[in-house]
Amino acid sequence: MAIPNDTIKLIRKYAVKNAIDYGKAKAANVLGKVASGTPKEQLGELRAEIDRTVDEVNSLSKEELLKEYKPYEGEFEEQHERRVESSSKPRMVLDGAVNGSFVTRFPPEPTGYMTIGHAKAAFLVSEFAKIYDGKLLLYFDDSNPEKERQEYVDAFKKDLEWLGIKFGREYYASDSIEKMYDYTRKLIGSGNAYACGCSADEMKLKRFDGAECGHRDAPTKESSEKFEAMLSGKYGEGEMVIRFRGEMGSQNTALRDPTIMRIKKDKHYRQGDKYTTWPTYDLNTPINDSLNGVTDVLRDKNYELRNPLYNMVLDALGLRKPRIHSDARLSIKGQPKQKREVRKLIADHLVEGYDDPRLVTITALRRRGIQPEAIRRFVLSFGMSKMDSVVGMDLLLAENKKIVDPTAKRLYYVPAPVDISIRDFSARKVELKLHPTADLGKREYTVDNRFYISGEDVATLREGDVIKLKELVGIKLEMVDDSWVGEPSDADTAKRFQWVCDGNYLNCSILVPGDPLDENGNFRKDSLRTNNGYIESYAGELKEREIVQLERFGFCILDSKKEMRFIFISK
Repeated sequence: MAIPNDTIKLIRKYAVKNAIDYGKAKAANVLGKVASGTPKEQLGELRAEIDRTVDEVNSLSKEELLKEYKPYEGEFEEQHERRVESSSKPRMVLDGAVNGSFVTRFPPEPTGYMTIGHAKAAFLVSEFAKIYDGKLLLYFDDSNPEKERQEYVDAFKKDLEWLGIKFGREYYASDSIEKMYDYTRKLIGSGNAYACGCSADEMKLKRFDGAECGHRDAPTKESSEKFEAMLSGKYGEGEMVIRFRGEMGSQNTALRDPTIMRIKKDKHYRQGDKYTTWPTYDLNTPINDSLNGVTDVLRDKNYELRNPLYNMVLDALGLRKPRIHSDARLSIKGQPKQKREVRKLIADHLVEGYDDPRLVTITALRRRGIQPEAIRRFVLSFGMSKMDSVVGMDLLLAENKKIVDPTAKRLYYVPAPVDISIRDFSARKVELKLHPTADLGKREYTVDNRFYISGEDVATLREGDVIKLKELVGIKLEMVDDSWVGEPSDADTAKRFQWVCDGNYLNCSILVPGDPLDENGNFRKDSLRTNNGYIESYAGELKEREIVQLERFGFCILDSKKEMRFIFISK
């Protein structure tokens, strides 16, 4: 039995979509889309047809692939929008949280810029503070002088303000170092911590094997003296640490005597050279949470193994324990997952900085024209979950489009322009609406007989075709001395093109960002393209950072008015 034509078309459509999404189509992905309802005896034939189609699609050039995808674009965009609309409501409940007696915090470590993953955590705690009629605090976990910078603190505060997230107060781990020293003395005195002079490699091996080191049972006085010697600067980095006495035989490796104090002699961005002995996250975070009245802590699911340690530290000190709630991480396909990966891309000059429009740092998303409300809706759609979310940019872009579409002015943009002259066409004035439905005003031009249309559109034309210059005139085309010439025509045509008129355009460029990483985590050299062309001269009246829709091209934000440079947002 032959494969039906409708199924063959469906295979082609999903193969093209898969290639657009991932660079190359995969037969298994296409099979999952089209196999439903296929009789078992026909599956072999279906797989053969899919393999043939996938090979053919993967042999297409990028231009050919994009051209073939165009007819499906609207359909897939509608599917994405329906998926967003129909997605289940997020779970927004914290077990044990008490209405009116609720305090939580957002705890960034200032070692890089804020990302959309941070935004998820920040919006979640902000929403929970509203739900439970409580307070939200901003806590900078800044006890690692090696990597932290005032630049990163300032960037986080700027991004949080732009996102509209408000805090009752802010505080810093580095401001409570003296308290951490006192609590460390208390832990040593009670036998819950000890000084260890093992090398890092030696202790790493012992922790891996669950073997105790000889320092573990040293007299309390000896550990106390060594700690005071650390504070007075008698040891170098790595020569002495303080360890929490956990459970070296535990299956949970986080409990195997973790380091809670270590020597770091880098100058601290906030405290300068005041301290050289610094607490680790496992010590300062639970103590600061308890002392600052935090009742409910939202932690990355990856910290679940450390949750027992969090509670053990507070129990050993007799301090109040907040409730701990775990949430999964949000990752975006094609994007670095760690701050250090972003720093490396910048250090290697593969991206231009934290605001490079290919990235999903908040400063990059702001530059690209993604609205705060779109980010809020997007991240909250996942709610609280134990399942890691790895999604593409399309869902965020769909939310953003809903917000900018009603107010974005419409303009004509002509990439790779080709000129066309029109016979028997006298100069005249033309008025064009800035939005098809909203009252955003009009732009007015005096046009003559010479126009420019997109080179991509021209490539589809043949002599004798009739086209319509949108909102202006229909013309029948002919080729004269290697140039296109038009004759006014009233014939109806579906070929409607945007245009600019000679004397009424500006040169412009559009940065078109893509995912910076491929599916294997390697940098994509073609992840930022530049599209050049003519834009109608009204663009000179736009404000920098204004978002417009360039018809048949997409939504763009004016990135630099001086250079007339835009950044593409989405279709």
